[in-house]
Amino acid sequence: QVQLVESGGGLVQAGGSLRLSCAASGRSFSSYAMGWFRQAPGKERDLVAAISGGGGRTYYADPVKGRFTISRDNAKNTVYLQMNSLRPEDTAVYYCAGRYSHFSVYFVGASEYNYWGQGTQVTVSS
Repeated sequence: QVQLVESGGGLVQAGGSLRLSCAASGRSFSSYAMGWFRQAPGKERDLVAAISGGGGRTYYADPVKGRFTISRDNAKNTVYLQMNSLRPEDTAVYYCAGRYSHFSVYFVGASEYNYWGQGTQVTVSS
């Protein structure tokens, strides 16, 4: 069983930056593929970025490419999402998610993840 706790959300002006963190409990964190999703009011939960267990493979959704960076520190059981050049349309609740995998892969579908955090609000003002 893995528990995920996000932090780092808040209110920021357009063009600003935030770094989200997701701390995981449990063992073998390096065997978990991780993802960051976001959900705006009235919209579906969409993948923002994903990373393989070892950190060598990453994926970014088109709207955030070149602005967001996903990374992880397996020694600290933590995955990060560095968000730069934030836009009002980035406003959403951001969730981290995890799934155990024997292979060094990432997953892009919300239904592929077994574990979810409680979410952290990111609000970008114009």
